[in-house]
Amino acid sequence: MTTPAPRPGVTPRKHTALPKAQVLVEALPWLTRHHGKTVVIKFGGNAMVDDALKAAFAQDVVFLRHAGLRPVVVHGGGPQISAQLDRHGLVSEFKAGLRVTTPEAMDVVRMVLAGQVQRELVGLLNQHGPLAVGLTGEDAHTITAVKHYPRIDGEPVDIGRVGEITAIDTGAIEALLEDGRIPVVSSIARAEDDGHIYNVNADTAAAALAAALGAETLMVLTDVEGLYEDWPNSDDVISRLTATELEKLLPELSSGMAPKMEGCLHAVRNGVHTARVIDGRVQHSILLEIFTDEGIGTMVVPDDTTGPGAAGTAVRTGGVA
Repeated sequence: MTTPAPRPGVTPRKHTALPKAQVLVEALPWLTRHHGKTVVIKFGGNAMVDDALKAAFAQDVVFLRHAGLRPVVVHGGGPQISAQLDRHGLVSEFKAGLRVTTPEAMDVVRMVLAGQVQRELVGLLNQHGPLAVGLTGEDAHTITAVKHYPRIDGEPVDIGRVGEITAIDTGAIEALLEDGRIPVVSSIARAEDDGHIYNVNADTAAAALAAALGAETLMVLTDVEGLYEDWPNSDDVISRLTATELEKLLPELSSGMAPKMEGCLHAVRNGVHTARVIDGRVQHSILLEIFTDEGIGTMVVPDDTTGPGAAGTAVRTGGVA
């Protein structure tokens, strides 16, 4: 049977799936740019406690892996830790924006991060294939730390088993990535001298790992749209700023946002091409940020955006990200 020739003046039929093809075409330059690159994603905020957001997060990360990127997930577990401490009759106390972690609380932190949050996340990712492998900063000396003494009113304060990162060994993570796996890292560290286990801020851990891995991008999921330009007077989000511009803003940031933005600053000052704070309350926010023209958060870039970092710098077309 021969195929009839199209009749003159007849408009080709519109296919309802055409918008899907257009979306894929829009993603093409971003897929090309990020192919084979390492992306470190800090998992936190509402995305950790909402079932629909958790499922969407897992889909996004697996999509990145199948699209040729090398995702690494770093997580904390603030809400889950607080709930478990309450069950054990232990008080949740914060100083300088960090959880005061007694030896008893550290046992709970370790149990929740490695035994609850990580296992659930690994399970969600592995619904899509045998990809995710969980480890903590203790494993293979991935994260080494010393006791951290934050300063309040100029004086050092003892907040217990809270660690300050001194070294990163990426060997175990690199081996997993080379094997096609998705490492899922709990933000716990071991001290080199006394063998103590320390609770490490997950934003800080993600930034340190991104720098040590030479990642293309650090992505930090949070519960706001990004870095606000003039909060609380305005809800306009800063779409893009340089390391120097961010550094000037740091003293004005809230205690919750400060470690996230300090992590972004550390990352781009240590070889990471872009660092992004994105709204984890939006389903598929990771894909929207990486594979669309406008993005969905605040992007931090190195000061010299004409140098090596420029290759990873997206051009934002919208007024806000």
